[in-house]
Amino acid sequence: MVKAGEDFVVFDAKSNDDITRQVLTQIIFEQENKGQNLLPIQFLRQLIRFYGDSIQSLVPSFLEFSLDNLVRDQQKLREQMTQQIAAGWSQSPWANGNFGQMEEHARNNMAVFERAFRMFSPFAHMAGEKLTPNGDAAAKPKDGDLDDLKKELAEMKSRIDRLSEPKR
Repeated sequence: MVKAGEDFVVFDAKSNDDITRQVLTQIIFEQENKGQNLLPIQFLRQLIRFYGDSIQSLVPSFLEFSLDNLVRDQQKLREQMTQQIAAGWSQSPWANGNFGQMEEHARNNMAVFERAFRMFSPFAHMAGEKLTPNGDAAAKPKDGDLDDLKKELAEMKSRIDRLSEPKR
């Protein structure tokens, strides 16, 4: 049903709870255990790191966006390959292992994804990374900036301490 593109919902027979997510995850787990490794280890590690992170809620929509782009590009790639095979493989840009166009698609997609993640990272500035309007990282702050921030923080702490002292 999944490969046919059908949307479906799975309910537990006893509790009538929706267990679609668990069933789909189990299918992925079983496929990975059969040696059909689709998910790179680094991807799995990063995915686990997002659990409990401040941007956890953005990850599903980002992954959905990414997969939609992959599916769209996959269809383009299939069409290009079909055209090239019909025209003769030796004329193809992929002949003799030259996958330049496919690599370029992958690089472009990764650049878009990285910019999107940086734009949605609400605490990037705390790690010293400022973003330009297009989502690219701007120049790192100078060492003196950190000292200035520490001084401001100490002053704010002092003010809070004074405000919280009991009045006589």
